[in-house]
Amino acid sequence: MILTTTAEVPGYAVGEILGVVFGNTVRTKNIGKDITAGLKSLVGGELQEYTDMLADARTESYNRMVNSARDLGADAVVNVRFTTSQTMATAAELLAYGTAVKLVPRK
Repeated sequence: MILTTTAEVPGYAVGEILGVVFGNTVRTKNIGKDITAGLKSLVGGELQEYTDMLADARTESYNRMVNSARDLGADAVVNVRFTTSQTMATAAELLAYGTAVKLVPRK
């Protein structure tokens, strides 16, 4: 499966657009990690607990998007994007989305 943030894949043309695919997940840290992160925020610096949480969420949402594209029989997902939003004070959603397509080689 080819995944790209561009609208085209070099050497290929889009033969068929299968539709928009996405994968999302909502994540939160446990209270202990929230307290640790809160204390770290007093002195500044990276909040590693949240960095790790968002990295895991990005991977999961990406994998879910790819699985959605596979279910449609796609060769590629073009125009891949990520977005995140806060769903509550201690939870964040990460969404990966793009357009699932069938590719044909250019001649």
